[in-house]
Amino acid sequence: MKSNKIIQRYLAVLLASFFLVLSNAGAQVIDQSTPDGLIKAVVSDVMASVKSDPEIQKGNIPRIVELVEKKILPYADMRRTTEMAMGPNWKKATPEQQAQLIAEFKSLLMRTYSGALSQLRDQTIQFKPLRAAPDDKEVIVKTVVLGRGDPVSLDYRLEKTANGWKVYDMNIMGVWLVEAYRNQFANQISQNGIDGLVKFLQDRNKQLATVKPAN
Repeated sequence: MKSNKIIQRYLAVLLASFFLVLSNAGAQVIDQSTPDGLIKAVVSDVMASVKSDPEIQKGNIPRIVELVEKKILPYADMRRTTEMAMGPNWKKATPEQQAQLIAEFKSLLMRTYSGALSQLRDQTIQFKPLRAAPDDKEVIVKTVVLGRGDPVSLDYRLEKTANGWKVYDMNIMGVWLVEAYRNQFANQISQNGIDGLVKFLQDRNKQLATVKPAN
């Protein structure tokens, strides 16, 4: 079994890859009619965008947060991501608590893995053939990140919504993002309730906000 540090390292690359793949989405009209089209549409411009942005390369958190808010979130379903990470406890939360959890979890993901963006400058992404029926509402787009070291398998789980396809979960080398947080969330709730989980996320985000990015 992988250690927690190894899993966190893999997830850092996973999240950074997601940010990179979607970071230039605002520069073009994105085709959300097909799941692989959503991901593929922006890959060709991503690496050039990162290389030309010294602030991202430095790990400037406010700059990355701004980027994610404007150009990534329209193509991600953070509500469903948070709901899945919460498991059965999601239905126990009030609408206000649910809104707080979505906001804090989103912030946690952006801040925790923002530093990994500067590490992905020379990678390329290889797409696997999409195996899905035309009427499927949920699919997995499989990719491989090629660069230094061994190839890294990176999969995106998407759902078809009224506004096109949305990403709600990701997998790297067998580790799904939602699963990586589910036990942690459940433990916090069992000890301190849903409000305790909200406070835990708030405290963690405050702590991360004080960390200066490495040059």
